[in-house]
Amino acid sequence: MKLNWKLCPSVNKYNQLLLKLAVAILLVGLAFRFLFFSSQEFSSPDLETTPVVAKTDVAEATPPDNFTIDVSEYEDQNLEPEKEPDDENDTPQKENDTPQKDSGEEKCDIFTGDWIPDQSGPVYTNESCAFIEGHQNCMRNGRPDTGYLYWRWKPRNCQLPQFNAEKLLSMMRNKTWALIGDSISRNHVQSLLCMLSTVYDSMILFMLTLQMILTQVMLRLYNEYYNLLKKLLKFIMMRNSNLKHGSFPSYNFSLSVVWSPFLAKAAIFEDINGVSTSEVELHLDKLDKKWTEQYFNIDYMIISTGKWFLKSAIYYENDTVVGCHYCPKRNLTELGFDYAYNKTLYHVMDFIATSKHKGLVFFRTSTPDHFENGEWHNGGTCKKTSPVNEGEIKIKDLHRILRSIELAAFQDTATKAVENGVKFKLLDFTNLLLLRPDGHPGPYRSFHPFAEDKNATVQNDCLHWCLPGPLDAWNDLIMEMMVNALEN
Repeated sequence: MKLNWKLCPSVNKYNQLLLKLAVAILLVGLAFRFLFFSSQEFSSPDLETTPVVAKTDVAEATPPDNFTIDVSEYEDQNLEPEKEPDDENDTPQKENDTPQKDSGEEKCDIFTGDWIPDQSGPVYTNESCAFIEGHQNCMRNGRPDTGYLYWRWKPRNCQLPQFNAEKLLSMMRNKTWALIGDSISRNHVQSLLCMLSTVYDSMILFMLTLQMILTQVMLRLYNEYYNLLKKLLKFIMMRNSNLKHGSFPSYNFSLSVVWSPFLAKAAIFEDINGVSTSEVELHLDKLDKKWTEQYFNIDYMIISTGKWFLKSAIYYENDTVVGCHYCPKRNLTELGFDYAYNKTLYHVMDFIATSKHKGLVFFRTSTPDHFENGEWHNGGTCKKTSPVNEGEIKIKDLHRILRSIELAAFQDTATKAVENGVKFKLLDFTNLLLLRPDGHPGPYRSFHPFAEDKNATVQNDCLHWCLPGPLDAWNDLIMEMMVNALEN
């Protein structure tokens, strides 16, 4: 016998009411769970379903000023062989001007420490964070080992609190933050966004919950909900676009990256693979307006440069050619990259120290790479899968020269900054990352590079850093320094 629903309106109405009530309870319960238990535990790639992503990540030579385009650096085919060292010291030296904090009567240098095992793993994964760029997404790209994820940085003479995303966002309420520099700055901003996004904007999170439930439950039951769902999806997309661009609406806080690899005015001639077609034209006495024109509108910033000065370049001062670095086909005086780096950093540091900027400015030293048996452009690799102890690896001569110039430039202007009321701090991560040759993408800068041929020859990236990975430790140290600076 066929049941006629028209003869049982009260039953139909009663069932619909019960169903709506059950869905409402489910919505509230899931929303509560997502709002208060949103952090995700780390899971091994072996236990994850790796997303099938088309292999479309291509290095850009001259990207727009945002963090979504990857620019491969240190790829110049015309890079000069390494300079001979000026002295015998191959290991980074501790500097007295590195950030310190009081611990009783002792001073604590948070940049001097060791990597120790940490079974808790990272606070985010490649699946829980949407900000990771393809070339640094080692888990998605098929890197088979996971041991590099289970280490944390521990200073030797004091405790370093772990990064607290909610606390930092509260500190940054109504503020702007920018990282200014090259692709390492973009690598870092993605790390920071991944860690900050563990504290989602509450409205976005609530709407994501509604989206999931409405999509999977209500849409199947009632056509009348279609228009409501459409409006909700439009609103969610608008809110999520803010989060994807580094904006956290509930805190009125934004985080961005400004592309300025030299920090000085430069004309760069490179193809899509980062191979130069002509020397860089670098004006040593003119700062790049991309960052100087935004400088006073940014409350907190991290400024850095370095590796790009190793490229072949023609140098200008007062709009006149004064020499070059590695330009054998031109009848110009070879001045060397160190000449240009000294000159440029002098102008950068002087601009900052005399700016009377009222926020907080960090200068970060350049980061070491770990290419072995070659460099980026001639088959260099990095195959280590665990950290090394201090003394087991030597800093390369080029990195030592860059760092020495950076430390000298900072020390020369630190006093001037204090006199002008500028909070100017040094981030010296050289030794911290020197001990992590295991943290680079290596061949896994590309999506499953050995899927078709286990013996394939592929491009290795031993300069940038896997995310999650060792770069995340930077955020622990930066937060500690920010807390101390603001409290003082």
